[in-house]
Amino acid sequence: MSDSRQSRPVGCRRLDNVIDDDIRYRAVDSRDARFDGVFFTAVTSTGIYCRPSCPAVTPKRVNCTFYPSAAAAQNAGFRACRRCRPDSVPGSPEWNHRADLVGRAMRLIGDGVVDREGVAGLAHRLGYSSRQLQRQLTAELGAGPIALARARRAQTARLLLQTTELPVTDIAFAAGFASVRQFNDTVREVYDRTPSGLRAEVAAGRRTATPAGGLALRLAYRGALDSDHLIDFLALRAVPGVEEVVAGPRPGVRTYRRTLALPYGHGIAEVDGLAPGDPADRGWLDCRLLLTDLRDLPTSVQRLRVLFDLDADPLAVDDQLGADPLLGPLVRARPGLRSPGHVDPHELAVRAVLGQQITVGAARTLAGRLAEKYGTALPEPNGGLRLLFPTAAALATADPEDFAMPAARRRALTGLCAALAEGVVRLDGGVDRGEAAARLLALPGIGPWTVGYLRMRALADPDVFLPSDIGVKHGLLRLGAPGDPKSAALAAEAWAPWRSYAVHRLWAGPAADLSTGMPSTGTPSTGTPSTGTLSIGTETTAA
Repeated sequence: MSDSRQSRPVGCRRLDNVIDDDIRYRAVDSRDARFDGVFFTAVTSTGIYCRPSCPAVTPKRVNCTFYPSAAAAQNAGFRACRRCRPDSVPGSPEWNHRADLVGRAMRLIGDGVVDREGVAGLAHRLGYSSRQLQRQLTAELGAGPIALARARRAQTARLLLQTTELPVTDIAFAAGFASVRQFNDTVREVYDRTPSGLRAEVAAGRRTATPAGGLALRLAYRGALDSDHLIDFLALRAVPGVEEVVAGPRPGVRTYRRTLALPYGHGIAEVDGLAPGDPADRGWLDCRLLLTDLRDLPTSVQRLRVLFDLDADPLAVDDQLGADPLLGPLVRARPGLRSPGHVDPHELAVRAVLGQQITVGAARTLAGRLAEKYGTALPEPNGGLRLLFPTAAALATADPEDFAMPAARRRALTGLCAALAEGVVRLDGGVDRGEAAARLLALPGIGPWTVGYLRMRALADPDVFLPSDIGVKHGLLRLGAPGDPKSAALAAEAWAPWRSYAVHRLWAGPAADLSTGMPSTGTPSTGTPSTGTLSIGTETTAA
């Protein structure tokens, strides 16, 4: 079956076959933020396009045209609304679950592949010709890969112009533009402002002088978000020197911090959870980035969005799981639970093998030892962060005696790392999930649990169930359901296409209390945020 004809899971919101223009207009009239990023409204009488929740006066129906992407609206000659900033909404939730060509392409475009490798590089990664790729993206999204990447660059340029004091020329190249002229023309066309005029819209006092490449921004999300679950999950698995959870800048806030290996350099990311008094549907998480090369800004933001699952549609997920007799009480007790991804699929693959048949704490200790031995040290420590996690290539040639594990798992780890380093196995956002799973299973020592866990987190597959997982078993038993793999798999059929979220529901339970298997909670590390990062001081919403 070709990518373009693959069936899509029941329950996934599609523009063409689920909502029509009348429904879209009703969403605009009610300013329904749940549809932000799902479609965009262009107003012919003003020449601008908006997100559905734009607070401006609702335009007349006859003047509204709807587009599936910001790039399509820009291609049609519409400018971004300066009030609702439609270019900075959360990404479409479709890219979370779609495994066809368009979904895979959008994930790679979001990671900056077009800027780094061009359309030919994107097409090569996807296994299609440039012409086929252009045709399918244009048919569904109203814009080809160049226009989609251009829209992404424009949003990055606005973010840098309005949140930093960086010189305009530096911003042009940091955003991915090939020339200052191209940068100026694009900003004028998309925002109807010169770069200096766009910068002047935000008071200088709200921008941050960041000569070292630091940036404070907001990571937008839709619906409710259970940040405690996310921070707990990451804290329990934090590799010393690579990750940490510390006390945040506001009372009751915890901050997740980690190092990032990026295409042009490295970075340090900080993401704050919500404070006890913050509403779950506040709409953004505060983030700070310290980058050695600002060209890595869009890529680092996209990878953090994947890590925190910020482009999910919690309404669709919770509606379906909440109607289930078994999971319904868990959903009502903790709305907005997300399925965390990862910033580096290769790192996650290594850690998944390290975690086979041992506790989460023991796996974290092993990962820390490997990071100390084979990781890359930062030029200078930043708080508790000192290391970049080892690359697959470094571990593929490592001394087997450094792997304190049984011989069979040691062979599995080195074999996996060699396959990743040589490109035999790919785990990037553009890979076919089924093909990646088959190649993983062909490696010695890689079984169904490891493959499922990697599909769920490294490949952001929302419909993975782990019937043999001990945490899933304990979660089902707590609910009074059979925990054996056959019964678990049978019960999970009703949870498709959101079985990854069901797994996290079972791991987390009604409250943060799991101490065996794959728990989602743990005792976070404590401390104070490093002084090398920026304070929060921008109203900009960054997708």
